Amino acid sequence: MLLHSFFFHVFICLLLSLTFSATYPITKPGCQTQCGDLTIPFPFGIGSNCSMDPSFHIHCNTSTNPPKAYLFNTGFEVTVIYDHNYGSQIRVKYPNLAVSCYDSLGNKTVSSNISIDLSSTQYTVAENNWLIAIGCDDLVTIQGRSDQSSFGGGCLTLCSNSNDSGGYWLCPNNLNGYLPSNGCCRTTIPKGTMILQAYLSDLHGKWRMGKLFPCSYAFIGDMYAFGGDEVYHRGSYPIHDLHNPTAFLSDNPLITSPTLVLDWRIQTENCSQVERNLTAYACQENSECFDFDGGVGGYICRCSTGYRGNPYLTLGCQDIDECVENHPCDWICINYPGAFRCSCPDGYYGDGRHSGSGCSPSARTSTLINISIGVSSGVMLLVSVAICFRLQKVYQKRKMKKCKDKFFKRNGGLLLQQQTNEGTLGKTKLLPARELEKATDNFSESRILGQGGQGTVYKGMLSDGIIVAIKKSKLVDENQLEQFINEVVILSQINHRNVVKLLGCCLETEVPLLVYEFLPNGTLFDLIHNGDSEFLLSWNMKLKIAADIAGALAYLHSATSLPIYHRDIKSTNILLDEKYVVKVSDFGTSRSIALDQTHLTTLVKGTFGYLDPEYLQSSQFTEKSDVYSFGVVLVELLTGQKPISRTEEEKSLVARFLLSMETNRIETILDGRVSEEGRKEEVFNVARLAQGCLNLKGKYRPTMKDVSTELESIRRTTMPSTVEAESQEAKSLMLSDFECTWTTSSSTFNSDVDPLMFETV
Repeated sequence: MLLHSFFFHVFICLLLSLTFSATYPITKPGCQTQCGDLTIPFPFGIGSNCSMDPSFHIHCNTSTNPPKAYLFNTGFEVTVIYDHNYGSQIRVKYPNLAVSCYDSLGNKTVSSNISIDLSSTQYTVAENNWLIAIGCDDLVTIQGRSDQSSFGGGCLTLCSNSNDSGGYWLCPNNLNGYLPSNGCCRTTIPKGTMILQAYLSDLHGKWRMGKLFPCSYAFIGDMYAFGGDEVYHRGSYPIHDLHNPTAFLSDNPLITSPTLVLDWRIQTENCSQVERNLTAYACQENSECFDFDGGVGGYICRCSTGYRGNPYLTLGCQDIDECVENHPCDWICINYPGAFRCSCPDGYYGDGRHSGSGCSPSARTSTLINISIGVSSGVMLLVSVAICFRLQKVYQKRKMKKCKDKFFKRNGGLLLQQQTNEGTLGKTKLLPARELEKATDNFSESRILGQGGQGTVYKGMLSDGIIVAIKKSKLVDENQLEQFINEVVILSQINHRNVVKLLGCCLETEVPLLVYEFLPNGTLFDLIHNGDSEFLLSWNMKLKIAADIAGALAYLHSATSLPIYHRDIKSTNILLDEKYVVKVSDFGTSRSIALDQTHLTTLVKGTFGYLDPEYLQSSQFTEKSDVYSFGVVLVELLTGQKPISRTEEEKSLVARFLLSMETNRIETILDGRVSEEGRKEEVFNVARLAQGCLNLKGKYRPTMKDVSTELESIRRTTMPSTVEAESQEAKSLMLSDFECTWTTSSSTFNSDVDPLMFETV
């Protein structure tokens, strides 16, 4: 009967492991536990009588979406409050930027310093912050104090000249806090700092006639946001970017809105002092007191070994049931407050622990007893396993549903519903994860069409027999989620034969999935530049492709309810169906704009070689920026050459094309087949149209509607003489049955793969 009781105990443990969920009090009874996504544990609190003292009062601003939490009402936005078991720190956003700017005559025009005073609070500046300075020929000095001591320090930023391309937000710590000539330095802040001031001083007059850059900056932030002791760069900048202070600050949010780490403690007395006055003692039962060091008084509380929870609340530290959570014993585990004990059944010896000697059978155990026990225990085990299996199945089903709901919300399902202004997703079909898994043989490697840095595209067949391309992201972060939602919203508004169709999406998986029509013949880039292609583009086909792309862009700019700017037109984003009809794809960075808007002011996004130079300088994207990118694609079709050369000495394709037009030597750059098949006049007209699209001034470029009309006009002039040729080409396409797959571009200047594989930035 011994093993009967043992297996009964095992059964109870299994049952508890499926249903047990320890909950610990977080805040005082009746107090708010959340502000947006931030959990507010006591001694912090929202509202009257919910915090330990005014220093821990949290103001929750519900006018923002999501709500934001602040210390001292405003100024310090709280982003993280660490668990009591891991330390007494919080992270806040605090715009503590020191700025020093000068005009061309050397007169100071802007001057601001950093000043932080926490002396009347329970907070100090944590030692895992850095004072970082960025600029040229500037001295940043720091002064501060704690309760019992003061300190000072500083560092110097140096630059060799204004054309240096180095410079990092993080200064390597293996060279005493600075690297000569990289325009950056940093210094540490001691633990316990309550009052801190930092100043910038210009030193260029000491060894240089003029100041290299108008402004210099200093700020305090979390060292781990900049790589910490491992010296990993979270971002870098060319020093000459400091020529434009406005753009430099807008492009570097870690500088303008750094994260500051604060230590907090209880009161100003140490443990030995406060334990004499139990009425003021904050550590509750099953917890321990630890002095807050760093030259300031105060203490913090932590749950004792074997307990977990909030040590500042009554019954806040609760016993950890190691038997359920860790299963430390071979046989029988008995939990008691703060610890546990393992034991072995009769006929076995040892300490019973997995990490110890375990339980070993005794040689004196009767064979007959073992047989009887084995039979009865086997029956008991089967019953236990059957019940546990059933409970596990119910548990897994509930868990799966919760996971799907969680993934749906995390992957932007609610945001997508909101943006479509409907109770459902409008024309966008929601597909279940199970169907997509079945369509791709559970995302088998044999179904992969292509891979890129951000995702993978699989070929699949839906239950209704439709062949599709399924794009699965590798990672999900806030920026990618925004592009994912944007692409779904944009494509749900578009119905055009030359724009790739979005058939549906799946939001209930760990990463969102997009389902597109399957386009078997790869990208226009591959067709133009892949010398091994079995299909050669004639002049008439190139002209038709150009006209179709222009028609699609004209539709996006002029025919939709709200104009849509694509923002990443390039030959790798033009796909080809089974009849080599082009389809514009990859709308992750596209934007709809109001009818009364003329441009978008955004961070520059796109692909080098296709970017509008005017957009690159102003950060203002207009419909003429798409026109410029189309002009590059048109030049690719005319020349058969890639936009970026393989060597640095060679000029870009656009520069060489424009030079050939200006010198009336266009024939030197044209593709051989274009020169042979196209009439000189019509080829020149297309080249002249491309030249207009590539005008450096956007206002002198034609609209996409004008471009589409012009290309169609040129095509009509070629129709009478090429009807038979086009008929033969069409017949050849109808009879062909190419088994083509999407592959990555062979270009050395761009790491993009097929646009349906991931969003390009």
